[in-house]
Amino acid sequence: MNVLEKANAIKNGELTALENVNNYIKVIDEKNPSINAFIEINKENAINKAKEIDEKISNGEEVGQLAGIVFGIKANINVEDYTISAASKTLEDYIGSYDATVIKRIKAEDGIIIGINNMDEFAAGSSTETSYYGVCNNPAAPGRITGGSSGGGAASIAAGMCDIALGSDTGGSIRNPSSHCGVEGFKPTYGLVSRQGLLDLSMSLDQIGPISGDVTGLTLALDTIAGYDPEECTTLNNELPNFTEIAVNTKGMELPLKGMKIAKVKEFTEVTDDKINEVVDKAIDKLVSLGAELVELNFDYIDICLPTYYLINYVEFFSATRKYDGREYASRIEETCGEEVLRRIEIGSYISQQEYSGKFYKKALQARSLIRNQINEMLEDVDLIVGPTVPKLPHKIGTKLEPMEMYAYDVLTVIANLAGIPAASIKAGEVEGIPVGLQLQAKPEDDEKIIQAISAFEL
Repeated sequence: MNVLEKANAIKNGELTALENVNNYIKVIDEKNPSINAFIEINKENAINKAKEIDEKISNGEEVGQLAGIVFGIKANINVEDYTISAASKTLEDYIGSYDATVIKRIKAEDGIIIGINNMDEFAAGSSTETSYYGVCNNPAAPGRITGGSSGGGAASIAAGMCDIALGSDTGGSIRNPSSHCGVEGFKPTYGLVSRQGLLDLSMSLDQIGPISGDVTGLTLALDTIAGYDPEECTTLNNELPNFTEIAVNTKGMELPLKGMKIAKVKEFTEVTDDKINEVVDKAIDKLVSLGAELVELNFDYIDICLPTYYLINYVEFFSATRKYDGREYASRIEETCGEEVLRRIEIGSYISQQEYSGKFYKKALQARSLIRNQINEMLEDVDLIVGPTVPKLPHKIGTKLEPMEMYAYDVLTVIANLAGIPAASIKAGEVEGIPVGLQLQAKPEDDEKIIQAISAFEL
């Protein structure tokens, strides 16, 4: 049963919201101690909300489109009365005093929040090993990292602990763990979803998005959280499609991708392990069999993507963390944070100094424009760019990597954030039992084309 079918079953009385919640509580009790996908759970609140929804349904009252659907929320998105720590000791005592816009919209549609997902500290990582609350174990490849920084969300979906997880993606933080855990993750067009209430890592790159086990989980979430927010200046005020209708209608077509042109990029395969490329190529062949036309393109700037991304990230992260000075609601971050967070703060501070900002940060912004312009040019003649999500398999937990080795996980995902385009990762297959992701990228505000391709791929 996919998420849409479950939502309909709850509304039709074939399944109760309480049964759905209790089923997940049982799985969480059994699996979370070893996986550590959730760092805070509120069973009582979820049960009470489920009972309210069931009572409404039994009385014939109208309920929202997410009635009875269970969510996990990344620990950097504000949820009232939950500990919103960003998985850091710095914020271990911070209790959310309000709901982020995306949370208000989920609650308004009767979605049920069961708990807070683990993550890399302040979203600064690609493995969910930097969390103050401990490493997150990959349910799809035990003993290996989940990826990050939304590793807890991806793990909670892979382990069957909730219907949908909400994450944030700055340079691949939804798509990277979705690839490693064998689930589906979607980073919307920059500005499609409000970031009001998100503890930002890099304001010009961050975007909130969903993780789920099937396309209807992604679409139900998008249909709820996407849209203009007058409280958030980057949100787009445009008419949006019904993503769930697109997903459902696509499944009824004989050749659902007929007329769609997709592109492989030579440079993306060159930086990726051969075994991953073999699996991804088979997934691309499947898209072709569903009617898509395949072409090959070249991308000139693969070598500058990571340094461009991290230079911007360092400066914006340093700026964002100045409010954690120990005077209001947090400890002084430099005194309580982990090694990777401190590294980014120190480098960001260095680059932000007047004599260096022009040399590094402004050059990074110029490089970002080159990357964005070429990606947009590539997408003028094709509907989707398809290829590997992550260039290498997840390492075993505890493996010591140098910073640049860890950053290398992000080389194919940072591009979408630098360009502001939508991107998703779905399971392409496995290499030696370890999930491998297929990444799909589209031009800005063509999010529905990615949804169409995911829905077709699931047939």
